[in-house]
Amino acid sequence: MLTYARVLEVCARLAGRLSDDTLDAIRTHHHAGEPDLADATLLLTLAYHEVGITEEERDLIRSALPDPDSPDLAAVPALATIPAPRHRFTPTAPAAAPDPALADTLLAAEAAQHHAVELGRTWREPLPGVRGPGTWVYLLRATPATDPLHAYVGLSSQLWLVLRETWPLEVLVEGIPNPPYQSAALAATTRVWTNPTAAD
Repeated sequence: MLTYARVLEVCARLAGRLSDDTLDAIRTHHHAGEPDLADATLLLTLAYHEVGITEEERDLIRSALPDPDSPDLAAVPALATIPAPRHRFTPTAPAAAPDPALADTLLAAEAAQHHAVELGRTWREPLPGVRGPGTWVYLLRATPATDPLHAYVGLSSQLWLVLRETWPLEVLVEGIPNPPYQSAALAATTRVWTNPTAAD
């Protein structure tokens, strides 16, 4: 099964290739103590939707599976390199976009409970040929002392329980390099909240 650290790395690498709902299911299944269900969701979705992965990503997943020769993993298409993000990120959204003010306030309060460094927000639009609507994406910068999966579930669950929103969230741990998707999102982020005790 995917270890705690590996599930975070795999989901971060596959953001933008797998749907937001699929990534949320993988993370929440693992956090809920159902890693086998998380693994099955990952492998079957990759194969069914023919989402390619690099050999490095395949080795990362294979190293955590009870069966390294899993036919489900073998069925996943191969990629030579990590693809460029399939979305465009901007600090501001179109006029018709939903107002994020309530979510900003809610998630800022929750971020403080997880000893995060900073919370940001960016608008994501699919590139031509990519399915899906535009959406807000939140990015939580966290220290290595923060439990990133617990923080993810804490903020995402509040967003749904209080506002009935499912806007994506990425937790970025300081000191760990960000994949291209998170780097592109971070470069277009509007700061929502900063921990007053954190150094710039």
